[in-house]
Amino acid sequence: MDSRDLFQTQIIDYLVQGYSAGVTPLPCSQCNKSVKFGPMLHYARETLGTERIATGHYAQVSYHPQTGRYQLLRAVDRSKDQSYFLYDLSQEILAACEFPLGSQTKAATRQIAVEFGLHTAEKPESQDLCLVEAHGSMQSFLDQYIPPQTGEIVDQSGKVLGTHAGVHHYTIGQRKGLGIAAAQPLYVIALDAARNRVIVGDRSSALQSSCTVQQVNWVSIAPPIAPIRAEVQIRYRSAAVPVTVIPLKGELADSRVKLAFDELQVSVTPGQAAVWYDGETLLGGGIIEPLAPEGDC
Repeated sequence: MDSRDLFQTQIIDYLVQGYSAGVTPLPCSQCNKSVKFGPMLHYARETLGTERIATGHYAQVSYHPQTGRYQLLRAVDRSKDQSYFLYDLSQEILAACEFPLGSQTKAATRQIAVEFGLHTAEKPESQDLCLVEAHGSMQSFLDQYIPPQTGEIVDQSGKVLGTHAGVHHYTIGQRKGLGIAAAQPLYVIALDAARNRVIVGDRSSALQSSCTVQQVNWVSIAPPIAPIRAEVQIRYRSAAVPVTVIPLKGELADSRVKLAFDELQVSVTPGQAAVWYDGETLLGGGIIEPLAPEGDC
């Protein structure tokens, strides 16, 4: 399948628009939904006459007859679990998916590759986004689309501490690479794209008690009408932490929730995915919304 045009509109344009607006988009879940699984299933059925697709993702799917829903589960190999990136898949897609690697370890997968003489048996681990691997860094990729624009790095009072070459080079919660000297570690706590400002503060000012999440996809359960308890990951590599998931009513019912963390969290980053679990079962997920003016997101 030639997916270049789709990748341009759904991933590259999506990233550029997000970073330009001062958020940090997560392209992987968007790519899985809009570029990979949906189009591939359509191609399999319409062109190949095949009803199911299989991928190498480390995740598991099972059917729960009592609820009539397909459930997305973590992989057996928790160190390689990729369910976080699959939270936005629909029930139709999950019903047609096979994840044969989800029930075994990466070591066992490599051993099978050795037994079949596959050259990928010794392939190095891929740890970065495809765009990062292709361009060397996310900054190098973005610099091809977003022109540099010098702006100010300020503290919460507005005091200028330094300068930057573009807000798209920064992300909420970032501590390293700020290029400014201070008596204590500083974190990026807000990105003001309209004024081309990066706002920094100490660790306490980077902590959040809650956030709101939009574009929610309820996966293994139907949308709840009351708060539920879960464990949430606010980044792929972050540990799952206890949270109360509170459905928000109104015009976007079922598609927005508030996450109230049991403990304050740092690096709650607008544009990234928040994905919540009940043990090994992925319940749902969505995109973290920009912080509210008062500092609580």
